[in-house]
Amino acid sequence: MTTSRHSKLSVALAGAVGLAATHGAAQTVEFETSAGSFAVEVDAGAAPVTASNFLAYVDANFYDGLVFHRVVPGFVVQGGGHTPDGMERAANAPIKYEGDNGLDNDRGTIAMARTSDPDSATSQFYVNLVDNDFLNHSVTKPGYTVFGRVVEGMVTIDRIAELESGGAEGAVQILGAKRIE
Repeated sequence: MTTSRHSKLSVALAGAVGLAATHGAAQTVEFETSAGSFAVEVDAGAAPVTASNFLAYVDANFYDGLVFHRVVPGFVVQGGGHTPDGMERAANAPIKYEGDNGLDNDRGTIAMARTSDPDSATSQFYVNLVDNDFLNHSVTKPGYTVFGRVVEGMVTIDRIAELESGGAEGAVQILGAKRIE
């Protein structure tokens, strides 16, 4: 990531954090992909840090040109980190875990991907293709932070799941992501 892009992302993140903290209102983001479009409603009330982080990436056009690099039918479609040539795009610092917010990894919800460290989510997200209860927060283990749901175009998500991704080669590309009113 260039310094300019990183600076824009940092400024957008700071603005989004302030917006979510002040309003806590749901925001809708529309994704245009090479397989069609879909829209997600972001729940800043349940996951303010995660919502602010995601919206900052959207506002900085970070997701534009990336692919859904991990597609597992009957599980999830994941994107937000890799270019069509398989390179990982540099992201901002990881955010605080918010998976104990009462939102579950049900079909059509959007959540943050992370490593085994609960506080490691950055830009990558996934959409649940089925109810994935084992990804939910529990008293014995952290889950994965759900921060919204698909409100339009689940047919596109299902189409992405049917297409072969095999990594970046032939993967569905995000053409653009933007907030809508």
